[in-house]
Amino acid sequence: ALTVRFITRRFIGDYDPTLEMIYRHVAVIDGEMVHFEILDTAGQEEDSLQIEEKIKWGDGFAVVYSVTDRCSFDEVMRLCFLINHLHASPKRGGGSAEQPPVVIVGNKKDLQFDRMVSTEDGENLSKALKIPFYEIS
Repeated sequence: ALTVRFITRRFIGDYDPTLEMIYRHVAVIDGEMVHFEILDTAGQEEDSLQIEEKIKWGDGFAVVYSVTDRCSFDEVMRLCFLINHLHASPKRGGGSAEQPPVVIVGNKKDLQFDRMVSTEDGENLSKALKIPFYEIS
C-alpha cells in the first residue's frame, strides 16, 4: 500500500500484501527526472539467499515495519546490518564501498490503540544505526 501510495498519490485499501511486485515510476525530484524501479518484497518470509539477492539488486532502501507488529520492528536491525554488509562487499562490482541510502519507516501510525512499538523505540533504533527515521500512516 505504501508503494502504491507513493506512485499514485492515492491510498489503496484493497491489495494482496503477500504479492511481490516491481513497480516502475518516473518522478521529478529537485528538478531532475528520476526513474524508479521499486521492488516491494511484501515482507514475505524467505531464505537468506533470496533476501541477499534482493538487497544486492537495490540501490536504496526503505525498511518498513508496522507499529502494530513488534516482530516486524525486530527485523529492522537485522535487515539494516545485512544491507550494510552486502553493499560494503567488494563482490558487488564497481569496487565502491559507499553505503546506499536507507531510511527506517514506522507505518500505521494512525492505529494508536493497536500500537506495540513506540515512537521512541523507532527513534532510538534510528540513532543507534545512524539512519533517518519516519513514522507515517
